[in-house]
Amino acid sequence: MATSTYPLATLARTTDPTAMLRRFLALDAVVTAGNGIAYAAASGPLGDFLGVDSGLLLGLGVFLTLFGAGVGYLASRKSPPKAAVQAVVEANAVWALASVVALVAWLSPSTAGAVWIPLQAVTVGGFAALQYAALRALKVRR
Repeated sequence: MATSTYPLATLARTTDPTAMLRRFLALDAVVTAGNGIAYAAASGPLGDFLGVDSGLLLGLGVFLTLFGAGVGYLASRKSPPKAAVQAVVEANAVWALASVVALVAWLSPSTAGAVWIPLQAVTVGGFAALQYAALRALKVRR
């Protein structure tokens, strides 16, 4: 096993790259779908709290719920297709970057929103990094 996979093995509690990848995808799916359900179900109150338009949150909530379900489907596969996982990694990276750009360029959130938006961007970026590293470990092992 490559030395670079040991930190991932500690995080995933396994040395099997496929199991690592599936666990990181599953964690992403749970967090993303949970966030999406919260945005969709409580777009009004959350919009007020975060200082973000409730219509925007509703749309994001529906998208995130569906995206999370798709990522969950990938996580449930015995061997997730590499191209689909790469698409998830790229989508997560774009989301993280777009969140920061939106915060700087056009959103005017409340203090809670100004904390939440970069926090969720870092979280999603972290999922992208973990999934990418697990995907690379899988390629190294084969």
